[in-house]
Amino acid sequence: MSFENKVVIVTGASSGIGSSTAVLFSKEKANVVLVGRNETKLNEVAALCVTKSLIVKADVSKEAEVKNIVEQTVKEFGRIDVLVNNAGFVRYGSVGMGNILSAYDEVMATNVRGVLHLTTLCVDHLIESKGNIVNISSIGGQIPPNKPLLMPYCISKAALNFITQSVALELGEYGVRVNAVSPGPVVTNILKNSGIPETDFSWKDFEASTLLKRVGEPEEIADLIMFLASDKAKSITGSNFVSDNGFLLKH
Repeated sequence: MSFENKVVIVTGASSGIGSSTAVLFSKEKANVVLVGRNETKLNEVAALCVTKSLIVKADVSKEAEVKNIVEQTVKEFGRIDVLVNNAGFVRYGSVGMGNILSAYDEVMATNVRGVLHLTTLCVDHLIESKGNIVNISSIGGQIPPNKPLLMPYCISKAALNFITQSVALELGEYGVRVNAVSPGPVVTNILKNSGIPETDFSWKDFEASTLLKRVGEPEEIADLIMFLASDKAKSITGSNFVSDNGFLLKH
């Protein structure tokens, strides 16, 4: 599944699913663009990459920084073959707390608007390379949250699922594929990085909520992302692949 001479942009590449995905693409000979807000962590990930990588410190909710991602990528590599829209975070909010609008605005700016903006700026390059897009969604986009405070996050992922299908419809005539991956519970720092108190979640509780009594690892999701981005998935577009250890079947 070689990606030799391909250029892959991975947002949220400083940890978790993003870092595992970037390293895996590098092992398959891709040139990887590591995008994130924590430059120190990005450098640590870059050190694990075996091919040429480019670090772009950026917050995808900020327009100028999104433009810089594309500009720096094209300047360095001259092309874009794969876009992995992985950057995202959780912010608590509910109608009962009265903070739903502020939480919604903050989450949507990154999880949805940032994806739309970066995708738009990459489209011409992806059409030229007959490349593809993989959006990292969540099973939270398919069912109401079991915790009302997760409403903004789940709304953003439901929107991302719709965006995936819509963009797939628009770009199909150009040979550009667009798919999504919806992980269930995966051991990453997303909750901690989002400021969620560690007392609010337990990996043991997550394990108990799945059919297989386990939670996923970032490398498992990276494998799925790579498959969808490869020629082995050349007939797949507009699809949403679930990797949740049976979580949805129990809920």
